[in-house]
Amino acid sequence: MFTRVPRRVAPILAAGVVAVAAAGVWLGSGSASAGSLSGTLYRDPDSNVVRWVAANGGDSRAAVIRTNIASQPQARWFANFNLSTAQQEAASFVGAANAANQVPVMSIYQITNRDCGGASAGGAPDLNQYQTWVGNFSRGLGNRVVVVILETDSIALQTCLDQQALAARNAALSQAVRTIKAANANAKVYLDGGHSTWNSASEQANRLRAAGIQYADGFYTNVSNYNPTNNEANYGRQIISALNGAGVSGKRQIIDTSRNGGAAGDWCGDDNTDRRIGRYPTLNTGDSNIDGYLWVKPPGEADGCAYQAGSFQPQLAYSLANGVTPPDPTQSSSSSPNTQPGACSATYRIDSQWNTGFGATVTVQAGSSAITGWTVRWTFANGQTIGQIWNGADSPSGASHAVRNVSHNGSLGGGASTTFGFNGTWSGANSIPTLTCTSP
Repeated sequence: MFTRVPRRVAPILAAGVVAVAAAGVWLGSGSASAGSLSGTLYRDPDSNVVRWVAANGGDSRAAVIRTNIASQPQARWFANFNLSTAQQEAASFVGAANAANQVPVMSIYQITNRDCGGASAGGAPDLNQYQTWVGNFSRGLGNRVVVVILETDSIALQTCLDQQALAARNAALSQAVRTIKAANANAKVYLDGGHSTWNSASEQANRLRAAGIQYADGFYTNVSNYNPTNNEANYGRQIISALNGAGVSGKRQIIDTSRNGGAAGDWCGDDNTDRRIGRYPTLNTGDSNIDGYLWVKPPGEADGCAYQAGSFQPQLAYSLANGVTPPDPTQSSSSSPNTQPGACSATYRIDSQWNTGFGATVTVQAGSSAITGWTVRWTFANGQTIGQIWNGADSPSGASHAVRNVSHNGSLGGGASTTFGFNGTWSGANSIPTLTCTSP
């Protein structure tokens, strides 16, 4: 049901490790956003995958792993408990991201009794020392935007805790959020939302409230599974609605898309070759409920069933990346920009492409004044088909498609935008269609 999440070994800078950044691969992430975050995500030049590529350039799998995984920004996990080094570890990572004028993603994994003593057991010996570690860590966060993923599985997985231990954990998480926010007012902190096939949205919302979601910026989902992005987005909207109903408003979602581009189901990915990397990391979500599509769980790091949790396994990485085409900044097209009142425009982008399948996102933007609905039309020229669509309702006629808004994303203010997406099939060619956007 859940994934064992990675231990992070102390960083060791490998010679020549930055060569990946100069290899001409796509490093992109959006600079616009419909959520509360914007900017370019920081790519860690000392991640396990980057170090493996640097040390194994002659491996037949290296090129695919380099291009499709090592090129992308991923979270840095802080999982080795050490009170004396916590501040410097945070400051070093944040300082490098600040120097690049990019947004770092930091996954804290230190909670006492983490993973309920499972494959990723460890963390702080007790909750008093946990708070000391969080305080030390927070002093290294600087004063610019950082994204903090706080304690994966700590809220969704509680089976090993009695009522006293659960109350203590909730208090510890709530205090940790406030400590981080007090140290850096620009820190964005997200609590554990589990995933769409674990707890119900109402149950997870109740758990989030008990753990202090009111002090945080939102919650993250899917770090511990492979559920499709649209399923997670729907689940997130249900949690947000439940929180709103309980008087906790303004919270947003982070979705982990690092391994959800293929089969869903069984939680462990150590020996499942049907997994694929999903949507590439970005803060440009086009969805006001979602702050980012992030790679929190680094692709290629084991879940703890067939291999040691958190260890980098090149065959896992290769399986996730093989046959997947990374986004190409040229692989998009837009309808003519329209600044007229009541008008709209649309942008089509191929997010990923593999074998005979592909995923695409269409961004719809209102003109100079608000609109109450929209329809985007195009005709495929190469026999492409749409198999699954989300955040839009398609009315196909042969190769032609007319996608209209659904109930939650039809009304847009002047200049505002939203997105819909789909998975499709292609063969021979996958050219970009010409779009038109109309509104009532």
